[in-house]
Amino acid sequence: MLLDKPECIMAPRHFLEEMGNVAWRYAAIGGLSEEDALCLFWNAAELVDYYADTEPLLTEAIHEAILNNHPVYDMIYLVLARRNAATLFTLDKKLRTICESSGVNCIGMGRL
Repeated sequence: MLLDKPECIMAPRHFLEEMGNVAWRYAAIGGLSEEDALCLFWNAAELVDYYADTEPLLTEAIHEAILNNHPVYDMIYLVLARRNAATLFTLDKKLRTICESSGVNCIGMGRL
């Protein structure tokens, strides 16, 4: 399993907003109660050991976004992984392809 190894899990600070949107989305489509959506959010948030500020990553992320025609918020994950020689986990197939072509170690499956 991905989280079996005792490694530091980091994410950009906007991960919290993204997970908040996931929780909201599942509640909005009727798949989860508000209580379960909040539980999903906090479980995801607690997986992360360290939240990185995004401001120092933005210039490089904007460059990558323009170069790869992909959203800045995703490129922040790429830049964070590259700067920390980390492995990026994503379910986004296009992001995974960009990581591979940029020399960033990346694992995951195709888009949900």
